[in-house]
Amino acid sequence: MVVRIMRPGDLPAVLRIWNACVEAGEVLYYPLTEAYFQKKFVDNEGCEPENLLVAEDGGTIVGWIHGVAPETFRLSKPGCAYLTVVMTAPEARGRGAGAALLEALKVRMRARGADTLYCSSLNPVNLDWRIPGTPGHDHNNMPGLDTGCAGFGFFAHAGFSEKVREVSLYQDLSGYRLPPEIPGIQARLASEGICTGILQPSQLDCGFDGMCDRVGSDYWRDVLRTEITAWKTGAPNGDSRFWPDGRHPAGPRPLLTAVHDGQIVGFTGPVDLQQSGRGWFTGICTDPLYEKRGIATVLFNLLMQAFVEEGAAFTTLFTGVANHARRVYERAGLRPVREFALTALPLS
Repeated sequence: MVVRIMRPGDLPAVLRIWNACVEAGEVLYYPLTEAYFQKKFVDNEGCEPENLLVAEDGGTIVGWIHGVAPETFRLSKPGCAYLTVVMTAPEARGRGAGAALLEALKVRMRARGADTLYCSSLNPVNLDWRIPGTPGHDHNNMPGLDTGCAGFGFFAHAGFSEKVREVSLYQDLSGYRLPPEIPGIQARLASEGICTGILQPSQLDCGFDGMCDRVGSDYWRDVLRTEITAWKTGAPNGDSRFWPDGRHPAGPRPLLTAVHDGQIVGFTGPVDLQQSGRGWFTGICTDPLYEKRGIATVLFNLLMQAFVEEGAAFTTLFTGVANHARRVYERAGLRPVREFALTALPLS
Protein backbone atom coordinates (compact mmCIF):
# COMPACT_ATOMS: atom_id res chain seq x y z
CA MET A 1 0.00 0.00 0.00
CA VAL A 2 1.47 3.33 -1.10
CA VAL A 3 -0.03 6.69 -0.12
CA ARG A 4 1.01 9.62 -2.30
CA ILE A 5 -0.13 12.99 -3.60
CA MET A 6 -2.82 12.69 -6.25
CA ARG A 7 -1.74 13.10 -9.87
CA PRO A 8 -3.94 14.31 -12.78
CA GLY A 9 -4.07 10.79 -14.18
CA ASP A 10 -5.64 9.51 -10.95
CA LEU A 11 -8.85 11.50 -11.45
CA PRO A 12 -10.88 8.77 -13.23
CA ALA A 13 -10.17 6.34 -10.38
CA VAL A 14 -11.04 8.97 -7.74
CA LEU A 15 -14.35 9.69 -9.49
CA ARG A 16 -15.07 5.97 -9.80
CA ILE A 17 -14.56 5.36 -6.08
CA TRP A 18 -16.78 8.30 -5.08
CA ASN A 19 -19.54 7.33 -7.48
CA ALA A 20 -19.44 3.66 -6.46
CA CYS A 21 -20.09 4.74 -2.86
CA VAL A 22 -22.95 6.99 -4.01
CA GLU A 23 -24.54 4.27 -6.15
CA ALA A 24 -24.31 1.79 -3.27
CA GLY A 25 -26.19 4.21 -1.01
CA GLU A 26 -23.26 4.44 1.40
CA VAL A 27 -23.20 8.26 1.30
CA LEU A 28 -25.76 10.97 0.51
CA TYR A 29 -23.56 12.96 -1.86
CA TYR A 30 -24.37 13.66 -5.48
CA PRO A 31 -22.41 11.79 -8.18
CA LEU A 32 -19.00 13.39 -8.70
CA THR A 33 -18.04 14.96 -12.03
CA GLU A 34 -14.70 16.39 -13.15
CA ALA A 35 -16.08 19.94 -12.99
CA TYR A 36 -17.44 19.49 -9.45
CA PHE A 37 -14.17 17.89 -8.32
CA GLN A 38 -12.20 20.82 -9.71
CA LYS A 39 -14.51 23.34 -8.03
CA LYS A 40 -14.57 21.71 -4.61
CA PHE A 41 -11.18 20.02 -4.17
CA VAL A 42 -8.82 22.07 -6.35
CA ASP A 43 -10.04 25.64 -6.79
CA ASN A 44 -11.78 25.99 -3.43
CA GLU A 45 -10.48 28.11 -0.58
CA GLY A 46 -8.05 26.19 1.62
CA CYS A 47 -7.30 23.50 -0.97
CA GLU A 48 -3.65 22.57 -1.48
CA PRO A 49 -2.40 19.77 -3.80
CA GLU A 50 -0.28 18.16 -1.09
CA ASN A 51 -3.37 17.49 1.03
CA LEU A 52 -5.19 15.53 -1.66
CA LEU A 53 -3.85 12.00 -1.34
CA VAL A 54 -4.53 8.61 -2.91
CA ALA A 55 -3.82 5.06 -1.76
CA GLU A 56 -2.34 2.80 -4.42
CA ASP A 57 -2.26 -0.97 -4.07
CA GLY A 58 -0.59 -3.03 -6.78
CA GLY A 59 -0.84 -0.17 -9.26
CA THR A 60 -4.54 0.41 -8.59
CA ILE A 61 -6.02 3.45 -6.81
CA VAL A 62 -8.12 2.00 -3.98
CA GLY A 63 -8.89 5.11 -1.91
CA TRP A 64 -8.39 8.83 -1.46
CA ILE A 65 -8.54 11.54 1.19
CA HIS A 66 -8.75 15.31 1.33
CA GLY A 67 -7.99 17.71 4.16
CA VAL A 68 -7.55 21.43 4.84
CA ALA A 69 -4.59 22.75 6.82
CA PRO A 70 -4.69 25.59 9.36
CA GLU A 71 -4.16 29.19 8.22
CA THR A 72 -5.20 28.49 4.61
CA PHE A 73 -8.61 30.17 4.54
CA ARG A 74 -10.27 33.31 5.85
CA LEU A 75 -11.99 31.89 8.92
CA SER A 76 -9.27 29.43 9.90
CA LYS A 77 -8.39 28.97 13.54
CA PRO A 78 -4.85 28.28 14.79
CA GLY A 79 -4.18 24.58 15.22
CA CYS A 80 -7.41 23.46 13.57
CA ALA A 81 -7.22 21.21 10.51
CA TYR A 82 -10.20 19.65 8.75
CA LEU A 83 -10.90 16.29 7.18
CA THR A 84 -13.16 16.76 4.15
CA VAL A 85 -13.63 13.22 2.91
CA VAL A 86 -12.00 9.80 2.93
CA MET A 87 -13.25 7.03 0.64
CA THR A 88 -12.11 3.55 -0.27
CA ALA A 89 -13.24 1.40 -3.17
CA PRO A 90 -15.92 -1.11 -2.10
CA GLU A 91 -13.94 -4.02 -3.52
CA ALA A 92 -10.80 -3.01 -1.61
CA ARG A 93 -12.20 -2.74 1.92
CA GLY A 94 -10.34 -4.42 4.74
CA ARG A 95 -6.86 -3.83 3.34
CA GLY A 96 -6.05 -0.82 5.51
CA ALA A 97 -6.35 1.85 2.81
CA GLY A 98 -8.54 4.13 4.92
CA ALA A 99 -6.23 3.90 7.93
CA ALA A 100 -3.15 4.51 5.79
CA LEU A 101 -4.70 7.57 4.16
CA LEU A 102 -5.76 9.03 7.50
CA GLU A 103 -2.32 8.47 9.01
CA ALA A 104 -0.65 10.20 6.07
CA LEU A 105 -2.99 13.18 6.36
CA LYS A 106 -2.35 13.41 10.10
CA VAL A 107 1.39 13.58 9.48
CA ARG A 108 0.93 16.39 6.99
CA MET A 109 -1.39 18.36 9.24
CA ARG A 110 0.96 18.07 12.23
CA ALA A 111 3.74 19.43 10.02
CA ARG A 112 1.50 22.42 9.24
CA GLY A 113 1.00 23.20 12.92
CA ALA A 114 -2.32 21.45 13.51
CA ASP A 115 -3.06 19.98 16.92
CA THR A 116 -6.57 18.70 16.11
CA LEU A 117 -8.26 17.26 13.03
CA TYR A 118 -11.97 18.07 12.83
CA CYS A 119 -14.96 16.88 10.84
CA SER A 120 -16.99 20.08 10.98
CA SER A 121 -19.02 22.61 9.00
CA LEU A 122 -16.19 25.09 9.62
CA ASN A 123 -14.28 23.32 6.86
CA PRO A 124 -14.33 25.75 3.89
CA VAL A 125 -14.94 22.83 1.51
CA ASN A 126 -18.73 22.40 1.66
CA LEU A 127 -20.13 19.27 0.02
CA ASP A 128 -23.72 19.20 -1.21
CA TRP A 129 -25.88 16.22 -0.22
CA ARG A 130 -29.32 14.91 -1.05
CA ILE A 131 -32.19 14.78 1.43
CA PRO A 132 -33.34 11.12 1.62
CA GLY A 133 -36.84 10.43 0.37
CA THR A 134 -37.20 13.68 -1.60
CA PRO A 135 -37.26 14.48 -5.34
CA GLY A 136 -33.64 15.61 -5.40
CA HIS A 137 -33.91 18.26 -2.69
CA ASP A 138 -30.52 19.06 -1.24
CA HIS A 139 -28.45 20.90 1.33
CA ASN A 140 -25.20 22.69 0.56
CA ASN A 141 -23.11 21.46 3.49
CA MET A 142 -22.66 18.76 6.10
CA PRO A 143 -21.99 19.98 9.65
CA GLY A 144 -19.90 16.93 10.53
CA LEU A 145 -19.97 13.18 10.04
CA ASP A 146 -23.16 11.67 8.70
CA THR A 147 -24.11 9.19 11.43
CA GLY A 148 -25.99 7.14 8.86
CA CYS A 149 -23.14 6.75 6.37
CA ALA A 150 -21.51 3.36 5.84
CA GLY A 151 -18.15 4.50 7.23
CA PHE A 152 -19.30 6.15 10.45
CA GLY A 153 -17.81 3.41 12.63
CA PHE A 154 -14.39 3.87 11.01
CA PHE A 155 -13.97 7.28 12.59
CA ALA A 156 -14.69 6.13 16.14
CA HIS A 157 -12.24 3.26 15.66
CA ALA A 158 -9.66 5.76 14.39
CA GLY A 159 -9.92 7.83 17.58
CA PHE A 160 -12.34 10.62 16.61
CA SER A 161 -14.49 11.71 19.55
CA GLU A 162 -17.93 13.24 19.22
CA LYS A 163 -18.18 16.84 20.46
CA VAL A 164 -21.58 17.97 19.23
CA ARG A 165 -24.47 16.26 17.46
CA GLU A 166 -26.73 18.16 15.11
CA VAL A 167 -29.91 17.23 13.33
CA SER A 168 -30.91 18.21 9.82
CA LEU A 169 -34.52 19.36 9.46
CA TYR A 170 -36.42 19.55 6.17
CA GLN A 171 -39.72 20.91 4.91
CA ASP A 172 -41.44 20.61 1.55
CA LEU A 173 -42.99 24.07 1.20
CA SER A 174 -45.61 23.10 -1.36
CA GLY A 175 -48.17 22.56 1.38
CA TYR A 176 -47.06 25.25 3.83
CA ARG A 177 -49.75 27.53 5.23
CA LEU A 178 -49.23 30.20 7.87
CA PRO A 179 -50.65 28.76 11.13
CA PRO A 180 -53.85 30.60 12.11
CA GLU A 181 -52.50 31.51 15.55
CA ILE A 182 -49.57 33.56 14.20
CA PRO A 183 -51.51 36.81 13.54
CA GLY A 184 -52.88 36.66 17.09
CA ILE A 185 -49.36 36.30 18.55
CA GLN A 186 -48.21 39.21 16.39
CA ALA A 187 -51.07 41.34 17.68
CA ARG A 188 -50.19 40.51 21.29
CA LEU A 189 -46.54 41.40 20.68
CA ALA A 190 -47.62 44.65 19.02
CA SER A 191 -49.66 45.52 22.12
CA GLU A 192 -46.40 45.13 24.08
CA GLY A 193 -44.63 47.51 21.69
CA ILE A 194 -42.81 44.75 19.78
CA CYS A 195 -43.17 45.08 16.02
CA THR A 196 -42.58 41.88 14.03
CA GLY A 197 -42.23 41.51 10.27
CA ILE A 198 -39.93 42.53 7.43
CA LEU A 199 -37.46 45.22 8.50
CA GLN A 200 -38.70 48.53 7.13
CA PRO A 201 -36.65 51.49 5.79
CA SER A 202 -37.63 53.48 8.87
CA GLN A 203 -36.01 50.79 11.05
CA LEU A 204 -32.59 50.63 9.37
CA ASP A 205 -30.96 52.63 12.17
CA CYS A 206 -32.26 50.36 14.91
CA GLY A 207 -29.53 49.06 17.17
CA PHE A 208 -28.67 45.39 17.54
CA ASP A 209 -25.42 45.34 19.54
CA GLY A 210 -27.26 44.78 22.83
CA MET A 211 -28.91 41.62 21.53
CA CYS A 212 -25.66 40.34 20.00
CA ASP A 213 -23.75 41.05 23.19
CA ARG A 214 -26.27 39.18 25.32
CA VAL A 215 -26.36 36.25 22.88
CA GLY A 216 -22.58 36.33 22.67
CA SER A 217 -22.49 36.19 18.88
CA ASP A 218 -20.31 38.34 16.66
CA TYR A 219 -21.56 36.19 13.81
CA TRP A 220 -25.11 37.52 14.14
CA ARG A 221 -23.70 41.04 14.53
CA ASP A 222 -21.85 40.64 11.23
CA VAL A 223 -24.95 39.24 9.47
CA LEU A 224 -27.11 42.16 10.60
CA ARG A 225 -24.46 44.75 9.79
CA THR A 226 -23.91 43.28 6.31
CA GLU A 227 -27.59 43.06 5.37
CA ILE A 228 -28.57 46.46 6.78
CA THR A 229 -25.59 48.11 5.06
CA ALA A 230 -26.73 46.58 1.78
CA TRP A 231 -30.14 48.20 2.24
CA LYS A 232 -28.65 51.57 3.15
CA THR A 233 -26.30 51.61 0.17
CA GLY A 234 -28.95 50.39 -2.26
CA ALA A 235 -26.89 47.48 -3.54
CA PRO A 236 -28.75 45.55 -6.28
CA ASN A 237 -30.41 42.36 -5.11
CA GLY A 238 -29.38 40.50 -8.26
CA ASP A 239 -32.53 38.44 -8.65
CA SER A 240 -31.40 37.12 -12.06
CA ARG A 241 -27.87 36.17 -10.98
CA PHE A 242 -26.40 33.68 -8.57
CA TRP A 243 -23.16 33.13 -6.70
CA PRO A 244 -21.21 29.95 -7.63
CA ASP A 245 -22.64 28.27 -4.51
CA GLY A 246 -26.14 28.77 -5.89
CA ARG A 247 -27.25 31.71 -3.71
CA HIS A 248 -28.21 35.20 -4.81
CA PRO A 249 -25.37 37.74 -4.69
CA ALA A 250 -25.14 39.98 -1.65
CA GLY A 251 -27.59 42.85 -1.71
CA PRO A 252 -30.81 43.96 -0.09
CA ARG A 253 -32.66 40.85 0.97
CA PRO A 254 -35.67 40.78 3.30
CA LEU A 255 -34.82 40.50 6.98
CA LEU A 256 -37.55 39.47 9.40
CA THR A 257 -37.14 41.23 12.71
CA ALA A 258 -38.69 41.99 16.06
CA VAL A 259 -38.12 45.63 17.03
CA HIS A 260 -38.78 47.21 20.43
CA ASP A 261 -37.94 50.78 21.46
CA GLY A 262 -35.62 51.27 18.48
CA GLN A 263 -33.72 48.04 19.11
CA ILE A 264 -33.71 44.78 17.16
CA VAL A 265 -34.55 42.08 19.70
CA GLY A 266 -35.00 39.17 17.31
CA PHE A 267 -34.39 38.36 13.66
CA THR A 268 -34.26 35.64 11.05
CA GLY A 269 -33.24 35.56 7.42
CA PRO A 270 -32.13 36.99 5.16
CA VAL A 271 -34.73 35.55 2.81
CA ASP A 272 -32.85 34.04 -0.11
CA LEU A 273 -33.34 31.40 -2.77
CA GLN A 274 -30.90 28.88 -4.20
CA GLN A 275 -31.05 27.64 -7.77
CA SER A 276 -32.08 24.23 -6.46
CA GLY A 277 -35.30 25.78 -5.09
CA ARG A 278 -34.09 25.75 -1.50
CA GLY A 279 -35.09 28.60 0.77
CA TRP A 280 -31.81 29.73 2.34
CA PHE A 281 -31.20 31.73 5.51
CA THR A 282 -28.46 32.09 8.12
CA GLY A 283 -30.48 31.21 11.23
CA ILE A 284 -32.69 32.72 13.90
CA CYS A 285 -31.84 34.74 16.99
CA THR A 286 -33.83 36.16 19.92
CA ASP A 287 -32.52 38.53 22.58
CA PRO A 288 -32.40 36.58 25.89
CA LEU A 289 -34.31 39.43 27.52
CA TYR A 290 -37.25 38.76 25.18
CA GLU A 291 -37.44 34.97 25.17
CA LYS A 292 -40.62 32.95 25.73
CA ARG A 293 -42.89 35.58 24.24
CA GLY A 294 -43.47 33.83 20.90
CA ILE A 295 -41.06 36.03 18.93
CA ALA A 296 -39.12 33.13 17.41
CA THR A 297 -42.33 31.30 16.50
CA VAL A 298 -43.70 34.34 14.68
CA LEU A 299 -40.48 35.18 12.86
CA PHE A 300 -39.80 31.63 11.73
CA ASN A 301 -43.29 31.14 10.34
CA LEU A 302 -43.09 34.50 8.58
CA LEU A 303 -39.83 33.28 7.10
CA MET A 304 -41.51 30.15 5.74
CA GLN A 305 -44.26 32.31 4.24
CA ALA A 306 -41.64 34.58 2.66
CA PHE A 307 -39.90 31.56 1.14
CA VAL A 308 -43.17 30.47 -0.45
CA GLU A 309 -43.69 33.97 -1.85
CA GLU A 310 -40.14 33.91 -3.27
CA GLY A 311 -40.88 30.62 -5.04
CA ALA A 312 -38.90 28.26 -2.82
CA ALA A 313 -39.85 24.59 -3.11
CA PHE A 314 -38.30 23.48 0.18
CA THR A 315 -36.03 24.49 3.02
CA THR A 316 -33.48 22.74 5.21
CA LEU A 317 -31.50 23.69 8.29
CA PHE A 318 -29.29 22.29 11.04
CA THR A 319 -29.61 22.68 14.76
CA GLY A 320 -28.33 20.94 17.87
CA VAL A 321 -30.32 17.81 18.68
CA ALA A 322 -31.24 19.29 22.08
CA ASN A 323 -31.52 22.94 21.00
CA HIS A 324 -34.76 24.44 22.33
CA ALA A 325 -35.21 26.21 18.96
CA ARG A 326 -35.82 22.78 17.43
CA ARG A 327 -39.33 22.89 18.88
CA VAL A 328 -40.02 26.09 16.94
CA TYR A 329 -38.86 24.52 13.70
CA GLU A 330 -40.80 21.31 14.13
CA ARG A 331 -44.00 23.13 15.10
CA ALA A 332 -43.67 25.02 11.82
CA GLY A 333 -43.65 21.71 9.94
CA LEU A 334 -39.99 20.78 9.55
CA ARG A 335 -39.09 17.14 10.16
CA PRO A 336 -35.76 15.54 11.10
CA VAL A 337 -34.05 13.68 8.27
CA ARG A 338 -30.46 12.98 9.41
CA GLU A 339 -28.07 13.45 12.32
CA PHE A 340 -24.47 14.57 12.06
CA ALA A 341 -21.63 14.42 14.58
CA LEU A 342 -19.01 17.13 14.89
CA THR A 343 -15.94 15.08 15.74
CA ALA A 344 -12.34 15.78 16.65
CA LEU A 345 -9.11 13.78 16.58
CA PRO A 346 -6.15 15.04 18.68
CA LEU A 347 -2.92 15.02 16.68
CA SER A 348 -0.48 15.30 19.58
